[in-house]
Amino acid sequence: MGKREIIDMALQLKAEDRYEIAESIMQSLDKSDPEIEQAWAEEAHRRACACDDGLMKLLPAEDILGDD
Repeated sequence: MGKREIIDMALQLKAEDRYEIAESIMQSLDKSDPEIEQAWAEEAHRRACACDDGLMKLLPAEDILGDD
């Protein structure tokens, strides 16, 4: 069975069943990669240390977000 057939079959289901299928598929795509998570944790630590050591230029939030 091809993906087009699966989609056509799914579209014949009640809305709540289609939602459940879509939610299950989305959750399967939302798995984190441990290597990427580790790289981000290391980068966050590096940036925090640079900030603590005065090696990073900090800007006020107002300069970034504006005065709205």
